[in-house]
Amino acid sequence: MQSLRSLLTDAETDPILPAGDEERFSGYAVMSVPFESGHLLGLRRFPLTSIGPGYTSVWLRDPEGSWVIYTTIDPALSCPRYFGAAVSATSIHDIDVSWTGDQSFTVTIGDDVDLSWRLQISATPMTRLMSGAMAMVPHPAWHNTRFLSAMGAVAGPALRAGRMGLTGVTPNRQWFRAGPKQIWAVDESTASLAGTDLGRIAAPSPQSRLGDFWMPQRGILMLGSASFSPFDPDRHYGGTTAAA
Repeated sequence: MQSLRSLLTDAETDPILPAGDEERFSGYAVMSVPFESGHLLGLRRFPLTSIGPGYTSVWLRDPEGSWVIYTTIDPALSCPRYFGAAVSATSIHDIDVSWTGDQSFTVTIGDDVDLSWRLQISATPMTRLMSGAMAMVPHPAWHNTRFLSAMGAVAGPALRAGRMGLTGVTPNRQWFRAGPKQIWAVDESTASLAGTDLGRIAAPSPQSRLGDFWMPQRGILMLGSASFSPFDPDRHYGGTTAAA
């Protein structure tokens, strides 16, 4: 059986983009990890997209509820393209993801952000069960919004993660579909931001969301793809608030 490190490394070195006319992304994501300080952190690592170069982004929500997205490329070609209307700022940085073991890695942003984030990942009986079930889902079902809505309604409580939205509308008014193929749980995580320790993992209350995208109340890592409706300047919000 492949280790998590091997699986995600393969996803980076030999990514496969799903077929379709939508704006598509392939890779993996730590959906969100909530800390007792009130901060939330998320990671998106998409080595292949249909709209531009691959990239890494880190999402940060502070205790007051304000969001920032740090990205390695132009925000207009990464996550702020869909979520920029709900964030206070975006900026471009070098983001390093380094493996420290077969099930653990670190995420680091230097310069004025000064983020050091450590994660330990594991497969639980429930994540194994759900990953096995996802492997048997026929391809057309991943394009069916009713199916994705039902899967999200089941997955959230089953994973003790609160609400999970696998389809819906982003803050920039584009619809999205998530296509997880395998999932794991974040066992342990610590982080410091500008020299301040964010404390232990702690489920947030109330649960946070950006549009119809709910942030799980526990750390969840997903390997798979995501699709969004193509940007239309007459219908969609285009703000990304970039700061180099």
